[in-house]
Amino acid sequence: AIPGVEVRLAADGELEVKGPNVFKGYWRKPQETREAFTSDGYYRTGDIGTIAADGWVRITGRKKELIITAGGKNVAPAAIVQLLINQPHIDMAYIHGDRRKYLTALLVPDAAALAHSARQLHLPGETLPELLAHPQLRETIDREVQEANRQLPRFMQVRYYRILAEPFSVENGELTHTLKLRTEIVEEKYKQLLDSMYDE
Repeated sequence: AIPGVEVRLAADGELEVKGPNVFKGYWRKPQETREAFTSDGYYRTGDIGTIAADGWVRITGRKKELIITAGGKNVAPAAIVQLLINQPHIDMAYIHGDRRKYLTALLVPDAAALAHSARQLHLPGETLPELLAHPQLRETIDREVQEANRQLPRFMQVRYYRILAEPFSVENGELTHTLKLRTEIVEEKYKQLLDSMYDE
């Protein structure tokens, strides 16, 4: 922690800070200033995080990206995405589940890693659609999803997922020019696929 700076967690997991280094408010915008600060003067950072016993602060996501499940649990999808994309055969992931009973995901495999595994197993194919036709490779991805799930509390685990044969891209409008996922576009484009995972 920084001397003279107080950091605390709000009930929803948002980090709030107070100290001489925090700005006093927005210039000539009293309404925005009131919304940015708590009644006792803490600045609402918009970051979701944790505070360890020794005072270390860890940011796990942004409040505006927060998923609130039907059971009222707050989920920062960035933590789940990171665990998934740390797996060897998963390149991209989108987590879905706002106001739903459980979380689902859209996964984009790492084509190069999948092709390498295919060669080791003497399976034909180079493109994602060709590679994903092999049950052995789909099972590899499933094992990796289960491995990521083992590291998460139950309410943050991915119950169902779908594998996409086409990566998210700037050209398709799913990524910004800084390669951040445009969740609203992904939700709209894959609405039927996402909804299908809640009918099971």
